[in-house]
Amino acid sequence: MIKYFFSGVLFGAILVKSEVISWWRIQEMFRLESFHMYGVIGSAVVTGALSVALLKKFRIRTWAGEPIQIPPKKFNKGQIYGGLVFGLGWAITGACPGPLYALIGAGFSVVIVTLLAAIAGTYVYGLLREKLPH
Repeated sequence: MIKYFFSGVLFGAILVKSEVISWWRIQEMFRLESFHMYGVIGSAVVTGALSVALLKKFRIRTWAGEPIQIPPKKFNKGQIYGGLVFGLGWAITGACPGPLYALIGAGFSVVIVTLLAAIAGTYVYGLLREKLPH
């Protein structure tokens, strides 16, 4: 467990130092005033795509020796709606759900409201999941 704790601390420090938790940086992105966040997000997408391609090409296994299988994903219109709601919440709050804990840890206690809203939204989604578009 300790390695996961320190990995999380390191990741949080990277989020803070790279300014991806900055409300100003997020607002710059949504106003198309700066490339900073697009560069960070773009490099994450490229890194993820390259990592998945390498996992598949070299048939990498888990530490336990089990094969890593990445099932194909089916696209549906609910992903569009979810993405729009996610982006709207991101633009309004200035905080992506990923670094909420880093923001709170950095002393921005007002973000606790955003965290509680994200938890409530997840709970409501769980209640309504079967009634939402697929």
